[in-house]
Amino acid sequence: MLEITPNIHLADWEFDFQYVRAQGAGGQNVNKVASAVHLRFDIRRSTLPPSSKDRLLRFSDQRITQEGVIVIKAQRFRTQEQNKEDALQRLKELIQEAIKPVKRRRATKPTKGSQRRRVDKKTQRGKIKSLRGKVDPP
Repeated sequence: MLEITPNIHLADWEFDFQYVRAQGAGGQNVNKVASAVHLRFDIRRSTLPPSSKDRLLRFSDQRITQEGVIVIKAQRFRTQEQNKEDALQRLKELIQEAIKPVKRRRATKPTKGSQRRRVDKKTQRGKIKSLRGKVDPP
């Protein structure tokens, strides 16, 4: 069981693990041991609340397929168990990021003082540029 938030838990049957050979340089066991983990999590079949499912499906992440399946490949560690834990942790972080409520931006007006300072700087800059013009010979 994976705890996402205090009131959202995912059961073990919701995860599909596939064990494959890790990429990259290896040692004696590189061609024999399947230590990398592919974690597949189907959002639509999961026990997440409907609002969380919608947010997760709309979340822009390359690990979420068109069919609504999250695919995470973990191969950071040398053991299968550590990679499995890493994949679950990364899934948890992805779901937490997706279901986090979006902070709404409140429109604000610039203060009178900041508007005045901006205009003063523009006029000052304009004066400096006007002094760069050609000089008439005496």
